[in-house]
Amino acid sequence: MSFLSPGQPVRAGLYWAAGLYGLIAHIRRWCYRHGWLLTTRLPCLVISVGNLTVGGTGKTPFVIFLAQRLMAKGRRVAILSRGYKRTSHAPHVLVSDGVRLLSDSSESGDEPFLMAQRCPHTVVAVGANRVALGRWVLERHPVDCMILDDGFQHLALHRDVDLVLLDATDAVGLDALLPAGRLREPLHGLDRASAVVITRADFRHDVDAVRSRLRRIPCLTDDAIEVVFRPESFIAISSGASQSIEWGEGKKAWLVSGIGNSLSFRRSAESVGIEIVGETMFEDHHRYSLREIEAVRTKVQGSGSDIVLTTEKDGGKLASLLSVNDAWWMLRLETDVVRGEDRLSRLIDGALSRSSPSECHV
Repeated sequence: MSFLSPGQPVRAGLYWAAGLYGLIAHIRRWCYRHGWLLTTRLPCLVISVGNLTVGGTGKTPFVIFLAQRLMAKGRRVAILSRGYKRTSHAPHVLVSDGVRLLSDSSESGDEPFLMAQRCPHTVVAVGANRVALGRWVLERHPVDCMILDDGFQHLALHRDVDLVLLDATDAVGLDALLPAGRLREPLHGLDRASAVVITRADFRHDVDAVRSRLRRIPCLTDDAIEVVFRPESFIAISSGASQSIEWGEGKKAWLVSGIGNSLSFRRSAESVGIEIVGETMFEDHHRYSLREIEAVRTKVQGSGSDIVLTTEKDGGKLASLLSVNDAWWMLRLETDVVRGEDRLSRLIDGALSRSSPSECHV
């Protein structure tokens, strides 16, 4: 099934299929609500970060932000992720034990690998069955808090806090269910959420477009939290050298990305003064080849670009394909809560106060 890209209008001819998809989603939720399908509670705090739509809403930088926040409060944190498009077929893969990286981006998936890099003292594990994965982690590591990456539809696992991310640059993604639109489930599914988090909330008109679509449902959207992803620094892929954001001012760059929302990456690059001379885009979670790298090198020659700029998620997959002489850089982002910081703090701190920080075991 092919999905609409962020910002693309609804495919009205597929409303019939969307109706069938919605019915199946409704039956599944009903079965969990009435006990026909079981929800398991793990003996530790579980915080879910999820989507209502397919594609990139900024879950990865937000999970990193949340993990760092919990670690700063003295919690022993594990991140559970599906590991989408990973090459390993093992039911459970330990990406990091909180001390060192134990698998690469190919084995674990690009997003868990980036999370493990950015949160070096956090346990990161991947597996399709998050209940089994959580138990597996608890048998091996003394964690007291788990973050469930992309967990809103993973109803088999109980969560204490349920955060749902909506992308401000993709308001039309809320207009119809798959495959006519980009919704994984109807908007009223938000009534299960502890809070709605509107991401990429840089422009008021984008945020207002999302909020206008949410007014038709009775949920907590009036108290929606808003975050932006601000460029933090430039990181050289080959050497790991870091440069400040000011370093990019006036530089000419060729962009390369394989993410769910390439427009957001372009906006981030432009916001720090990068002059974009060309762009090569791939589908989300793309696995790069040497042939593709050579094709980009060919395009870059004669373009006048000073650097090739990519995302941090892509950088983990590109490192082994580049030479030390390649001027390829990653743009590192940080998460900034611009509205609703008090609400987010109350949710997290309230959950922490109800959960003992002692070691948890299954």
